[in-house]
Amino acid sequence: MKSQIVFFKNTLFLFGLLLGTGAFAQIGPREVTPSVNLEGPRLGVTYIMEGELTRGLKEDFDVNPFITQFGWQFERQYFSLNSGVAGLVEGVVLVGGLEQNVFLPSASLLVGIRGAKGFEFGFGPNLSLAGAGMVFAVGMNVQAGELNFPVNFAFVPSPKGARFTLLCGFNVVN
Repeated sequence: MKSQIVFFKNTLFLFGLLLGTGAFAQIGPREVTPSVNLEGPRLGVTYIMEGELTRGLKEDFDVNPFITQFGWQFERQYFSLNSGVAGLVEGVVLVGGLEQNVFLPSASLLVGIRGAKGFEFGFGPNLSLAGAGMVFAVGMNVQAGELNFPVNFAFVPSPKGARFTLLCGFNVVN
């Protein structure tokens, strides 16, 4: 019994020593990757699936389920790994339906990841005249020199009528 207690104490001591040394270890210098600003204008189209929302838009404003979108995307890169993977927070503010003489605003806030080759995905809250919901988006950022051409596909599920949006835009790395 006494040998088991000694073994237990020694094991705890070694375990504590191993864990404790990590607390005193210093992290070497880390290469800081500058933040990249990819905000800019966005143009696109939204399709609203048949449901309460499309019926209401048709009855109240004579709007068909395909609406154009015009807006701006704000973006903040909050981390970047040496591999090129980056964490993003994006705000997208859009006005839809101007071609049909209606003003249909929406705003989304997405948290996402962009890979080294430009593929990205994210999700977050969406607010529009249809109410609040979640938006899920995937996209690709194609670079041509200092120019970027983001293309994104977003889906907002809703009992009133799901919305599918295709947006594209441009910006310059600054």
